[in-house]
Amino acid sequence: MNYNPSYLKFHKKILLAKIKKIFACTNCGNTSPKWVGKCPGCNEWNTYQEEVITKETSQEQRNKTWKQSNGFASNSPKPISLPKIKAGNTERLITPDNELNRVLGGGIVGGSLVLIGGQPGIGKSTLLLQIALGVKAKILYVSGEESEEQIKMRADRLGDANSDCYILTETNTSKILTHAQKLEPDLMVIDSIQTLSSPHIDSTPGSVSQVRDCAGELQRFAKETGIPVFIIGHINKEGSIAGPKLLEHIVDTVLQFEGDRNYTYRILRTIKNRFGSTDELGIYEMQANGLREVSNPSELLLSQTEEDLSGSSVAATMEGMRPMLIETQALVSTAVYGTPQRSATGFDLRRLSMLLAVLEKRCGFPLGQNDVFLNIAGGIKVDDPAIDLAIVSALISSLLDVSVPHQICFAGEVGLSGEIRSVNRIEQRIQEADRLGFKEIFISKYNTKGLDPSRYKIKIKTVGKMEELYRTLFE
Repeated sequence: MNYNPSYLKFHKKILLAKIKKIFACTNCGNTSPKWVGKCPGCNEWNTYQEEVITKETSQEQRNKTWKQSNGFASNSPKPISLPKIKAGNTERLITPDNELNRVLGGGIVGGSLVLIGGQPGIGKSTLLLQIALGVKAKILYVSGEESEEQIKMRADRLGDANSDCYILTETNTSKILTHAQKLEPDLMVIDSIQTLSSPHIDSTPGSVSQVRDCAGELQRFAKETGIPVFIIGHINKEGSIAGPKLLEHIVDTVLQFEGDRNYTYRILRTIKNRFGSTDELGIYEMQANGLREVSNPSELLLSQTEEDLSGSSVAATMEGMRPMLIETQALVSTAVYGTPQRSATGFDLRRLSMLLAVLEKRCGFPLGQNDVFLNIAGGIKVDDPAIDLAIVSALISSLLDVSVPHQICFAGEVGLSGEIRSVNRIEQRIQEADRLGFKEIFISKYNTKGLDPSRYKIKIKTVGKMEELYRTLFE
C-alpha cells in the first residue's frame, strides 16, 4: 500500500509531538532540554539523565482510572467572594504521639499532604508504622519497599495492634488510588514516593518526572477526598530531600527526621507547615520496641556524673520553641605531628574555627598549634548561636585543665570582637536552668533589659566580653 509522503510526514509530526524528551539532574531535579556535564543548580558533574515523558491522555482522563462519579461532587469549583467563605475550625486527627502532634501544630489536618525525609535507617518507616498501629482510625499503609511479611514482623516488634490498619504492597499509583477510594481510610501512608510509578509516564520509578507526577496525583486525591496522606521521601548526599523541588512546594508540611544512627536520639524537625508553626520539633529515643517520646530531653542530654571535669560545660539552648540544656565537651591538646587538627561533632566546624580565632586574637590563648576536638553530647546537632559561650568556656577549661562547676550553665553568642551578644528567649532558657536545679547562669549584659532576676532562684551573672568570662571563671 502506497502512502502520500506528505501524509507520512504529517503523522510523523503527530507521533513526535506526543513524546517529549528532557534531561533531568538526579541530584537536585533541575531540568534541561539537552545534556550538560555540570548541573547549574547543584554544581554536580555527570548527574543529568535522559527522561522520556509521554503525554497520551488529558488530566481528566487520568483521574477516571481511580475516580468514580459517585464518589466525588460533579460540580466543578466556582469563584467565591472572600466574605462568603465560611472559615470553621480545622478538624484534626489526634494521634497518640504527642511529639508528632506538636510538630504538626496539634494533629493531622484532613486532606493534608505531609512529606517526611531523613537518612536511610533513621526510623521514618518505624515512626509512621507506629502511628498507623496506635491511632484509632482506619489506616492504609502502602509500601513499595517491603513485603507484607516484613511489615508484619516489624509491627509485631512494635507491639501495638490496630485491626483497622490495612497493608498494600503496590507501586502503581492508579491501582493505589483505586484501592484507597474503595477502602476510604482516615489516613494513608506512602512508603516511599521514590518507589511509585505512574502508568502515564514512560520513565523509571524514582526519576524526576515520575516523582513529580506521582506527587501531583496524591495531592489531587488528598484535596478532593479529604484524606490526609503521609509521604516518605529519600534524601541525597547533601541531606536535602531528593527529587524535584516541586515535591516540597506542593505538599502542605515538610518534616525532617534527623539523628545519628550510632546514637539513640532522633529529632523530628519542621521545615514547612501550612497549618502550624515551623518552630516546633519532636524528640524521640530509638529503642528495641520502637521510638519512645522524650518529654524532658534536658535530663537525658546532661552528664549523670557529679564530678567536675575539665573541658565540659552546659549550654542553655533552644530547639524550636523548646528550651534544652545540653552538655558540650572540648579537648585541647598539643599537636603531635605539627599540623593541628580541628574536629567537631554536632556543631559547625567553620563556627568552631571562628571561635578559636577569637580566643587567640582577643584573649591571647595559643591555640594555633593545638589539636581541638569538640563534641555535643547525645549525638544531636545544634545550630543555636547561644551555645557559643558554653563552647568557649569548655575550650578554655580544657586548655588550662581547670574544670567548670557542673552547676553553672551558659547562654550567649560570641562576636568577632570578643563581645558577648544577646540571644533570643532568654527568659525561657533561665526558667529551664532554674527548673533543673542549676545554681548560676552566665548571660550577656545586653540581655538584662526587662529581666527580673528576683523571679528565679538561679543566680544570673552578666558578662560583656570574653575577658570578663575568663576572669570570673578561671582566675
